[in-house]
Amino acid sequence: MCGIIAYKGTRKAADILLDGLKRLEYRGYDSCGMAIISNNRIETKKDVGRIAEVDKKLNFLKMNGNIGVSHTRWSTTGSVTQINSHPHLSCDRKIAVVHNGVIENYTELKKELVKKGHKFTSETDTEVIAHLIEEDSSFERACLKTFKKIQGRNAFVAMNDKGEMVVAKNGSPLVIGIGSNEYFVASDAPAFIKHTRKIIFVEDGELISLGNAKDQEIRFIDTRYSKDLKKRIQEIEWNVEEAQKGKYPHFLIKEIMDQKKTIMAAATQDYDKIEKIADMINESFGSFLIACGTAGHAALASSYFFSKIANKHINHMVASEFQSHYHFLTDKSLVIAISQSGETADVLEAVKKAKTKSAKIVGIVNVPGSSLARQSNYAFMTNAGPEIAVCSTKAYTSQLSVALLLAYAAAGKMDEGVALLKQTANLVDNMLNQDLQNKTKQLAKKLADKDHIYVLGKGFNYPTSLETALKIKEVSYIHAEGFASGELKHGVIALIEKDTPCIVIVANDDTKQDVLTAALEVKSRGGYIIGISPENNEIFDYWLKVPDAGNASPIVNTIPSQLLAYYLSIERGCDPDYCRNLAKAVTVL
Repeated sequence: MCGIIAYKGTRKAADILLDGLKRLEYRGYDSCGMAIISNNRIETKKDVGRIAEVDKKLNFLKMNGNIGVSHTRWSTTGSVTQINSHPHLSCDRKIAVVHNGVIENYTELKKELVKKGHKFTSETDTEVIAHLIEEDSSFERACLKTFKKIQGRNAFVAMNDKGEMVVAKNGSPLVIGIGSNEYFVASDAPAFIKHTRKIIFVEDGELISLGNAKDQEIRFIDTRYSKDLKKRIQEIEWNVEEAQKGKYPHFLIKEIMDQKKTIMAAATQDYDKIEKIADMINESFGSFLIACGTAGHAALASSYFFSKIANKHINHMVASEFQSHYHFLTDKSLVIAISQSGETADVLEAVKKAKTKSAKIVGIVNVPGSSLARQSNYAFMTNAGPEIAVCSTKAYTSQLSVALLLAYAAAGKMDEGVALLKQTANLVDNMLNQDLQNKTKQLAKKLADKDHIYVLGKGFNYPTSLETALKIKEVSYIHAEGFASGELKHGVIALIEKDTPCIVIVANDDTKQDVLTAALEVKSRGGYIIGISPENNEIFDYWLKVPDAGNASPIVNTIPSQLLAYYLSIERGCDPDYCRNLAKAVTVL
């Protein structure tokens, strides 16, 4: 949560910072701000609202100078106000700070600073960083002491009016871009990818001093051992076009349509690596699939894949609950952690817990070089490319694709799994046509004024029902709930009234009749039945056709739901890319 972008070089900082903020807006969009060194003083502009709105009001590009920090906020500590927006300044206004994370001990630190005469202007925890740095005349030393004092998952960038800039990280993501006589610092590489693909990943416990950009002086310090580090420069492969909307009005619809190619990309993998991970799965004992949110539904679906295809039981657990279930892990255990960003705080904490038991970690992740990728024994890329919309779509089907491939590999049927995924990719390519879009738009018009939508699924597609409900909630703000169809008579049916919309996900497998029977029970009580199925049925009041994809049915069956969520958001006047109260990467606990 929150997006940081900072620049130190020879170009006009405001141009780079504003563009970077727009590329990071999916990380937070309550408020934004910028601080730039101009005429030996720090000029600051910030306000509440989306970046375009704030820029229209304040005109960031009028700010001159070639060193600056900026921030787009997703509020945690302190309400959404202009004064709580970042950057935050020291009393003498000679130090500016932007921050991502939570300072758990900020109340105690603030009390100490107030006793010393510091004047606070905001309600945020971040402001203590600026005041703590102000306590020492040596900027780098002050940043180091401050970093050691603050507790919790944090990342910050601080600069003073002399042009010194320091970066520090413990838990929240930060990367440094290396240009020609210039540095970029950001929460995520897409913020500066148009300027450089050469990056250095900042690890937990590291503090970086950005020296004279002309001489390319940069110092990495391991704060745990008080020693300098040598860091490797890496080159990222994503390009600018992948992180742009192109011809589409929103990132969400672009990323839904991207699935024409991303499922094939997920199927085209290093098969030797898949075989190696499959062997680890088969040899493991007491193993878990862990994830959060949409990735959590992919993890749940994966447990079904491994059970049916590979005759292998793997526990499924919401990552935030893992600390109550990790105790029996051993060095023979395997934890498969799934995350789009690779920066999900609950997942990383669960991985840390698993490592205390010497369990091996396999990370299924979409962002190369992310924290999860670096902390895993084996990192497996989903190859979906940058996903900007807060609501995850192509990353989800890519996660399902990778898990399906691993299940087939664990069963010794790699070729069968690859063939199925490639066939599914072609089915999705044909499926994402104008007819499906038009039918989904019409359905969205029918449902846009509803207060509740229920979703039923079974077997492989029980997780699909949960994911369908989540998509609808995230972007249209209609209350939606997914259920296993067998649970209908155990309380759920009490919610059904006349014309209550109920989506039923019907695959051509051994669960088909059970789901149809449940749908009939809902219909007999006045429910409006929407079928997502390869075949129409007289029970359905509305039908969205999907291809019959066999064991890959959760991949094709989730796509109409993604489209429905998108068109519902349009009908209801919501922003489909930036969901209310949500941020793309949940980097705080």
